[in-house]
Amino acid sequence: MKIAVISETSAADKNKDILQALENTDHSIVNCGMKFKGENPELQYIHTGFMAGLLLNSKRVDYVIGGCGTGQGFLNSVMQYPGVFCGHILTPLDAWLFTQINGGNCISLALNQGYGWAGDVNLDFLIQRLFSVQSGCGYPAQRQIPQGESRKKLADISTIAHRSFGEIISKLPDNIVNPVLRYPGFLDTLDITTIENSELKNALSDRI
Repeated sequence: MKIAVISETSAADKNKDILQALENTDHSIVNCGMKFKGENPELQYIHTGFMAGLLLNSKRVDYVIGGCGTGQGFLNSVMQYPGVFCGHILTPLDAWLFTQINGGNCISLALNQGYGWAGDVNLDFLIQRLFSVQSGCGYPAQRQIPQGESRKKLADISTIAHRSFGEIISKLPDNIVNPVLRYPGFLDTLDITTIENSELKNALSDRI
């Protein structure tokens, strides 16, 4: 699985903690920033939510680990986009249950609020539990079938309730799109010319 780590400006100093927690996994990691505080362009949670939605919808990554000071801003930002199923994860138990029950493709972490002594240890335990079980397998066992049906219904709702991502790109203002596309290294990760969705590829090409 290919995982993007996306940090916004208020929690940029925790970027290294997330990467360290992912070191012992077998997944491919793409660090999309912010990598440190004061980096330009500065990405707020509005930008990182868009960045996450774009990476997932362009199929450049399978999973996004993001967050902000409380985790709420990034959660609300990223959930505006189609095909994104994000959990607000605070504890290893949250992570363990979210993977099994919700089978999402994104999590939002609280990286300032409550991130005190041994915060990096809690994060390490959380990441371990997040990927320790099968995604969408259901928990407890007797709830597997209805939970699976609910996940499929939610995916259908997301498709119906949202514009296509190509249309979203064409309508978003420059102050949202430009900081993301100009962030160092992001266009290399996105690799617009090889995106299979022609509407999305053309919309992005028009914004470069």
